[in-house]
Parts: sequence; C-alpha cells; structure tokens
Amino acid sequence: MKKEMTIVYKVHNNLYVNLTNRCSCACTFCLRQTRDHMEDSNSLWLSHEPSFEEVKEAFEAFDVASYNEIVFCGFGEPTERFDLILEVSKYVKETYHKPIRINTNGQGDLINNRSIAPEMQRLIDTVSISLNTPDAGKYHELVRSEFGEKAFDAMLAFAKEAKKYVPNVVLTTVATTLTPQEEAACQKICDDLGVTYRIRPWED
Repeated sequence: MKKEMTIVYKVHNNLYVNLTNRCSCACTFCLRQTRDHMEDSNSLWLSHEPSFEEVKEAFEAFDVASYNEIVFCGFGEPTERFDLILEVSKYVKETYHKPIRINTNGQGDLINNRSIAPEMQRLIDTVSISLNTPDAGKYHELVRSEFGEKAFDAMLAFAKEAKKYVPNVVLTTVATTLTPQEEAACQKICDDLGVTYRIRPWED
C-alpha cells in the first residue's frame, strides 16, 4: 500500500501539483472515493497542506524541463489554496518557463469570496473546468457543492470571466456519461461563453 504523501507527481508527460485535500464539492463520481493514488504517485491524501518551500523542494526531484505542462490538480480543489497557486505559478514561470493549467470545479470565486480570474493573467495558460452536465439540477445532484444552488451559475460566470484573462478556457464532461443531446447542450453553453468544450476520457 502506498502511504507517503505526494505533492508533485507525473501524469502522462505533465507534472501535477497536489496542494490540498479540501474541496467545496462531494462529487458522487470522485476518484478519491475508490483510490488513494494515481499510477505514478504515492498517496495523494496529504498529511498536511504543503508550504511554498515544500512545493519548490518537490519540483526539484524532477527534470522539469522534460515535461510539457504544470497542472494544479490533486485530491482536493486547487483554488482552495489560490494564493499558493499564484505564488507557485510565479516561481514556475521564472524558473522553468512552462505552461500552467488549473483543473478546477469552477467554484473558486465562491471559495475565495472574490473574483479570482483577474489574478490569473500572465500566470495561468489554461483553466479546465468540470462542467459535468448542462442541467443545473442534475449538476447539484452530482457534485453536491457546499454552495448549493449557487454553484452552477457561479461556475459558468467564472468561465466567462476567466476568458478575459486566460488564453485557454475549457469546460469538460466525461465520455459515456451524457447523451448526445446533453453533449450538444454542453457545446451550446461553451459556444455562448466563447470557450472550448472537451469530452475527456472516462477514468476508473
């Protein structure tokens, strides 16, 4: 059983950064309900939230130049530690000059009680937001956000605002989980927002 906690880990040819266990959602489909690690990591359950210095040290274990992208994504919602995301992103840009992505539930404005998109300018290259479904009611049933019915509209508003400051904004759903009609509705949402729609592969 893998036990040692993981701050930075490899997925495909990207480096993922795991900053927190906290999340504003309790998604019915969350991977952390069925596993404690990914293929190339030890446990993603953090024994404590890492400091900036600990994240820097974790990067030093990798040949960062050989990876394509740095991705904030772990077992919690990255924007729960948005201020640390900004600090680490500045370090990554200055030290490694790599593209940076945040994988998020899109509830960062609610979590941080402010509009966070303007602070991403010139630091974050891609924001990938879990749309999950085009239907607000079904969204609430699936993600069970602590923010309740505000969460769906807040997520879409964040995507719209992020488009002003981040070069690539993507809304995602998971292959095989929606009907073609639902996927078409997701595409329309993305078209209306001016962002990219991506159907990502199912992972179990």
